[in-house]
Amino acid sequence: MKNSIYLFCLLLLTACTQETQKKQKDFQTFFEISQGLETPTYPEVIAYYTKLANELPEINIQTIGESDSGFPLHLVTYNPTREFNFKKISKEKTVILINNGIHPGESDGIDATMLLFRDLGIHHIKAPKNTIITTIPIYNVGGALNRNATSRTNQNGPKNYGFRGNAQNYDLNRDFIKSDTKNAQTFAKIFHLTNPDVFIDNHVSNGADYQYTLTHLFTQHNKLGGKLGAYLHTQMMPTLETSLEEIDWSITPYVNVFNSVPEEGFSQFMDYPRYSTGYTTLWNTLGMMVETHMLKPYKQRVLGTYFLMQKMIDITEKDGKKIKELRQAAFAEYKTKESYPLHYTIDTTKTSTLNFKGYEADQITSEVTGLKRLKYDKTRPFTKEVVYKNYMKATDSIRIPSAYIIPRGWQKIIPFLDRNNISYKTLDKDTIINVESYKIEDYQTRKTAYEGHYPHSNTSVTTTTKSVHFYKGDYLVPTNQDGIRYLLETLEPSAIDSFFNWNFFDTILQQKEGFSPYVFEDIAMQLLQDNPGLKLEFEHKKQLDKSFTNNWYAQLDWIHKKSEYYEKAHLQYPIFRILKN
Repeated sequence: MKNSIYLFCLLLLTACTQETQKKQKDFQTFFEISQGLETPTYPEVIAYYTKLANELPEINIQTIGESDSGFPLHLVTYNPTREFNFKKISKEKTVILINNGIHPGESDGIDATMLLFRDLGIHHIKAPKNTIITTIPIYNVGGALNRNATSRTNQNGPKNYGFRGNAQNYDLNRDFIKSDTKNAQTFAKIFHLTNPDVFIDNHVSNGADYQYTLTHLFTQHNKLGGKLGAYLHTQMMPTLETSLEEIDWSITPYVNVFNSVPEEGFSQFMDYPRYSTGYTTLWNTLGMMVETHMLKPYKQRVLGTYFLMQKMIDITEKDGKKIKELRQAAFAEYKTKESYPLHYTIDTTKTSTLNFKGYEADQITSEVTGLKRLKYDKTRPFTKEVVYKNYMKATDSIRIPSAYIIPRGWQKIIPFLDRNNISYKTLDKDTIINVESYKIEDYQTRKTAYEGHYPHSNTSVTTTTKSVHFYKGDYLVPTNQDGIRYLLETLEPSAIDSFFNWNFFDTILQQKEGFSPYVFEDIAMQLLQDNPGLKLEFEHKKQLDKSFTNNWYAQLDWIHKKSEYYEKAHLQYPIFRILKN
């Protein structure tokens, strides 16, 4: 009897294996057909997922929003229970969102995710019970359509691939806050629809040479903060590293060096909100970029990405409940915080040590320039202890207001709030409110264009408290909501990726009214005579600043700016803060 049962199970297993192999052949990807040398076009990718969705009930594809190319963005979802209403499933299960093709020349994730969804759908790999997997098959559609074989100068395959810039030549991994592109606007819609607990953005690295195929770039744990940041740093990241090591896929943190050697030590990349994982972190999503090594064969890079995503699913299967609880606790904690850090620097008192697998390198004479150049020697591999600077500390902080007030004249930023599920209301009558007001004290501006802007940096402000007359229809935006970090990072002008620093308010930087010097000379003299304190300050400045002493216009302008004639709108930041009681 036992032998009969054993034989039956063996026959059943053989039949299942044969059926799985048949389905694998039926759903072969372009990558597999090309023996791991090529990646499909955008239409081929969408056609493939459409075929999976039509024939495998656990997979769904939907069109969501536009891209700059004129072609839509898609969202593909795998759920073994066949439920695709995110209002239901995001409460019940852990959600992973995988973004591919943000830089379409870095196509590894495109192919790896097609394999992953296929193998889940045909039950070639174990179906997760507690995890929903979603993906944007190709995010940068315009770049994917702009195929070539040369723009990734140093990359080892595939044969043809897309271009980094999108249809308007934006780098989409700098656009998540400023949202110049339809791609970024649609991404916000997808992100808030799926509300992912874990976000994976698949890339290919540049930089140094080393033995690893896989590197990871998790969001910076100190910036993520609290127990959620601690979980990312002490549990999720080490678990991923160990689980990949166990199947002979060693991984290391992203090697953040350029034209130098990793063994000298390197620091963690800081993912500001302009980047995908910096943006998703604003909603306490655990984010990571996969960075495969550009010099490794394409097939090897795709398979490494495939196994990494599998291992991340294993983590969410085990820790999904904990991750959701930590996210909810983080949302609650931010609503009670009194202050928020805007800037970070490397904490020199703490470092990590990596057992880094690299290659020895030499400085040799270049046959091209005749000067010294870096040359790695792959016949001399090593494993060395390398200092990794992955601890950051805040260098400042701001008091969190209870609300912001946005006058109607600046309503151009309201669609940004809408896309990010920010709650607000409009004033129902004219009213005077006691608010905190910023004046732009100093800032620097890039001399060359960067992603369609000349962004500001090192912005500093002076603060005053005053009563301001607001009008019916002005916007009142409370901070006591899940989008609090988004509000702080965009509406505080000193924040790295604030709307101010991305040029949204540049009209306040231009003085609209001036003075005629030959007329103002007499007014200036009267002002100094009537205000001894002003005259003393004026004379003191002339003594200390020789350039000021020798510049008659600068002196008159200084007096003008100290007078009632100077326009209040110049350098006045137009968003106001209501402080907590």
